[in-house]
Amino acid sequence: MEFSIVFQSILNITILILIGVLLSKTFSFNDETRKMFINLIVNIAMPCMILFSIFKVDLNAGIFKSMLIVFCLSIFINLLGIALGWILSITFQGDSTKKREIALMSGLGNTGFIGIPLCATLIGPEAALYAAIFDAGVDFTIWTVGVIMLQKNRKFALQTLKSMLNMPTAAIVVGLVVAYFNFKPPAFFVHLTEQLAGLATPLAMFYIGMLIMTLQRGKVREKGHHLWIPLMVKLILLPFSVALFIHFFELNPKIIQTLLIQSMMPTLTLASILFAKYSADEEMGALTTIISTIISLSTIPLMIFLINLIGVY
Repeated sequence: MEFSIVFQSILNITILILIGVLLSKTFSFNDETRKMFINLIVNIAMPCMILFSIFKVDLNAGIFKSMLIVFCLSIFINLLGIALGWILSITFQGDSTKKREIALMSGLGNTGFIGIPLCATLIGPEAALYAAIFDAGVDFTIWTVGVIMLQKNRKFALQTLKSMLNMPTAAIVVGLVVAYFNFKPPAFFVHLTEQLAGLATPLAMFYIGMLIMTLQRGKVREKGHHLWIPLMVKLILLPFSVALFIHFFELNPKIIQTLLIQSMMPTLTLASILFAKYSADEEMGALTTIISTIISLSTIPLMIFLINLIGVY
């Protein structure tokens, strides 16, 4: 992978985030505007990006097999990150009451908002499809292992499956069914999905830029001693761990690149929402998401450069 392409993509993302920062000064970024952006991204832009990726790729038995491998490896990578965060939390903060939050933020990344658009830009439509499947693995982990960890009774209820029924997941299922039966959608529909897919990256970065402006110094100082573990695991230890174990698999280079890039993503944007739902530390989730996103603008190209040196790419 050309490092210049990586640098250019990160530079573009940085500029879009800065535009989001400027936009936040023009209107009130409250719960309503936050919901609007999330709905536009999650329910329109991301599903269209997934569908367009499927339309652009010539799916065959080999691709379907690769997608299953990516889904399984996604769950493994997520659990690996969660385990690393849990172990480090016990080792360095044994009396902490935030072990659950730290562990989940260490393993679950922003593979949808940032990961899918970045893989599409750096590698192409096939990688965007694999990135979407990886993100489906993250969703599966969130609403199974994540929910079990956050619930006080530690039981998995069937109603948590409803949370997995979202538009990106539906887009994957519909797209794969259409591709399996070799149905060719009308040209105007493909063109429409392409146009709407183009909204995914700008909207997601604008949202993150506006989220950054909600950061408060007092809260950072108050919770800062908890943040270093998920930041270190998610942005450094997990990508290097994936780079090491990926050598044991004979995989398509595009799959390897997708897995590595997705493992480098900052903490998932929905961390604060997930924690609020299960009475965990919502503010800690929001802070980790914002700070990890800012730092990842430097660590993503750095990790790609270092992993490039050891010959994974």
